[in-house]
Amino acid sequence: MLTLSKTHQIIIGVALAALVFVTRGDHFSSLNNLPAASLSVFFLAGFYLRPSWFFPALLALCFGIDFYAITKGGVSSFCVTPSYGFLLPAYGTLWLAGRWFNNQYSFSGKALLPLVGSVAVAAFVSELLSSGGFYFFGGRFADPTFAVFGERLMKYFPQQLDGIGFWLVTALVVHVVFTLANRVNRAKA
Repeated sequence: MLTLSKTHQIIIGVALAALVFVTRGDHFSSLNNLPAASLSVFFLAGFYLRPSWFFPALLALCFGIDFYAITKGGVSSFCVTPSYGFLLPAYGTLWLAGRWFNNQYSFSGKALLPLVGSVAVAAFVSELLSSGGFYFFGGRFADPTFAVFGERLMKYFPQQLDGIGFWLVTALVVHVVFTLANRVNRAKA
């Protein structure tokens, strides 16, 4: 289990919120070649941050960015339907997976399998909730069927995994660098 100081959690929380801010669609940033980080951020927040209030704070940030983008930024509201509420359990799945992984964590190669497993399962469930909610309850598709949803899932889920993988591998590299640097500093002291 990983336990961080309050200061480290605040720094990580601010960094994760900033990552959502700059990568959530093309709303504010010219960094539009980077994949959206929202899904990964919820997993990472569940892993690193102990205060449970951070989950609704992240939800509010995502909603606020979307609201501003649609009302002031000229972004299409196509995805904002009654199914938008499915993002709550979709993000919650990733948050809880991060929490679960924290309880399995040890700084060793043994942590890799639980990490990959928890991310893969949570990403799939999250995709079922968000995309399935939009497809079946968003009112944008006439006569939705499970067969067509399966095709859409096969088309879009790999793209979601690419984005999640990009940010989680980036976070893993940063995590390893800081952990090893901390160990070297402790050994010198």
